Amino acid sequence: MKKNNLNFLVTILVVIVVVLSLSVNAVAQETVVFADAGWESIRFHSYVAGIIMEEGYGYEMDMVSGSTPVTLMGLRQGDIDVEMEMWTSNIAKIYNEALESGDIVEVGINFDGNTQGFYVPTYVIEGDAKRNIEPIAPELQTVKDLKNYWQVFEDEEDPTKGRIYGSPPGWAVDEILRTKVETYGLDEYYNYFSPGSDTALAAAIVSAYDRGESIVAYYWEPTWIMGMLDMTLLEDEPYSEELWNNGYACEFEAMEIAIAANADFVEGAPELAEFLSRYHTTEQLTNEALAYMMENETDEKDAAIWFLKNREDVWTQWVSEDVAQKVKNSL
Repeated sequence: MKKNNLNFLVTILVVIVVVLSLSVNAVAQETVVFADAGWESIRFHSYVAGIIMEEGYGYEMDMVSGSTPVTLMGLRQGDIDVEMEMWTSNIAKIYNEALESGDIVEVGINFDGNTQGFYVPTYVIEGDAKRNIEPIAPELQTVKDLKNYWQVFEDEEDPTKGRIYGSPPGWAVDEILRTKVETYGLDEYYNYFSPGSDTALAAAIVSAYDRGESIVAYYWEPTWIMGMLDMTLLEDEPYSEELWNNGYACEFEAMEIAIAANADFVEGAPELAEFLSRYHTTEQLTNEALAYMMENETDEKDAAIWFLKNREDVWTQWVSEDVAQKVKNSL
């Protein structure tokens, strides 16, 4: 009898160990991995969503860095669960392939429309009386006009040409911009320069702006730079599929910036997929949050916390009252 009791106790202990082991593994798996494709706004939105998931739903968050093609591959393979800013037109072919294969799901739209292209400080065109800056290129309106003003944007390392700051290498848009410069014949007048990172690109723009100097550079919205500096987007040919497919000879297509997720994640965490389907912001909201980040010399996580504290009117619409209260209590 005692032997039977002993065997029974051993069996119970084994079951408890197995259950605890499975529980630990389950908890370990309850981590949502976000994509960091290399710019501030995607990290900001990842933290906003991640904090809500952690505090409101009981998950943990992690982030994996890489260029857009790399993070999209990770999303397809399941190494990444969510990408909060999918600039679909820039990667249309591989993005549509991923959707059609069923590897990923477009779960929502983060914000409508987008603005990207070549920018110059507005004082280059209009001057700035407060800073005693005279207009340097008053008739500069379009990307094609740049060929008439290469000396205004002189490349210090090669004074025989101007310099156009493009995107960091590895970004999907880098190839688009290089091709556009060649299509418009601007490579005859300019050197196309790829800064090493989005931080380096931002630093080049801010440095030139603070000194009142000329610069032409690729940039996009929403960003803290557009929230803080007076920049002008150079006009381009109206978008058409024909022009785009022939050397990107037009403006970028207006698009909705999507939130995409791995298909297995959507199936395994339907409550989170539902939350992401309701997640919606605007360029202006994001500009404000990123401008706050720079003005206060903080990071994207702190900007996300600032947003959650100050824009309850926005994010509480994405979740239930119970989840909203949990997040508020954590803040």
